[in-house]
Amino acid sequence: MSASVSAPVRVALDAMGGDNAPGEIVLGAVQAAREYGIGVYLVGREEVIRAELAKHDTTGLDLPIVHTDEVIEMDDHPATAVRRKKNASLIVALQLVRDGKALGAVSAGNSGAMMAASLFTLKRLPGVDRPALGGIFPTRDKACLVIDMGANTDCKPEYLQQFALMGSIYMERIFNISSPRVGLLANGEEESKGNQQVVETHKLLKQNAAALGINFIGNVEGRDIPAGVVDIVVCDGFVGNVVLKLSEGLAETLLGLMRAEMTSSLVNKLAAAVLKPGLRKVFKRLDYAEYGGVPLLGINGSAIISHGRSNAKAIKNALRVARQTAETGVAQAIAEGLTKIEQDQQPQAEVQQVDK
Repeated sequence: MSASVSAPVRVALDAMGGDNAPGEIVLGAVQAAREYGIGVYLVGREEVIRAELAKHDTTGLDLPIVHTDEVIEMDDHPATAVRRKKNASLIVALQLVRDGKALGAVSAGNSGAMMAASLFTLKRLPGVDRPALGGIFPTRDKACLVIDMGANTDCKPEYLQQFALMGSIYMERIFNISSPRVGLLANGEEESKGNQQVVETHKLLKQNAAALGINFIGNVEGRDIPAGVVDIVVCDGFVGNVVLKLSEGLAETLLGLMRAEMTSSLVNKLAAAVLKPGLRKVFKRLDYAEYGGVPLLGINGSAIISHGRSNAKAIKNALRVARQTAETGVAQAIAEGLTKIEQDQQPQAEVQQVDK
């Protein structure tokens, strides 16, 4: 009997990716290893990474370095860079996942390159038409996943139906939400609202949701996202990216206004001191770093794309989410769910063929 090979327990991190690399990126790995017990492959230029590790107490932490001297820069063309820089840090991180050496990969570098490299290296799951980015938004009570956030600007209704399934599985397994509510983003709650894509997607989801195990509640509007009306909001990547950028700008503006007002006078400073515990909770809920990064769903593995300006806290949480996404079997569950879609569509195709 051959000896059994233990499953990988490390996550691969692109230590060179992001505006704050390598300092904040390496610090995030150190914090994840210490607080969450995560082993982290630090992928990048060894001498630079070692210099950063020397600034911290890493005693007993699992932080092996995987050396590579190529880096995909933020201004590189994604597809071109992935083809030409085959030894780039984010590509090597994904190769570690492909080869079964790492549970997942995280990068705060060039997001387009991370998406392209994920597709080339990990491949799409069988049945997936388009992988999608799922972004977490804070809501009044919990959190909401908006999918797609920019991977696909032009989508067919069938793609959006897959996004609904992938988002449901992610929220069930990562946020422990039983039967998460799915809404289709439109300019009104009525079934007739929206462009042709939205109207056709609504019909498709209404018809297939029950069989696919999707808790589809109908159309939702933009204001319903922060209100927490649903757990998953489905839209194409063009709309989703506009929602993301607007939300980021609005959150930063509101937080900035609040901080300015709290320090504008002695009275306001005293009031802020009294309200500090509650305000800290509000700031924490609005902090993107709490959620770590955006999962690329629909690929055969776990890949988390972090914000380019990620700090150590964001990287720490992205590593946690990458491990959790792998260990809870998100990709396998998506593949199984897509099989249901194929089985559901096959009888319809046979009926259409008979009608002809």
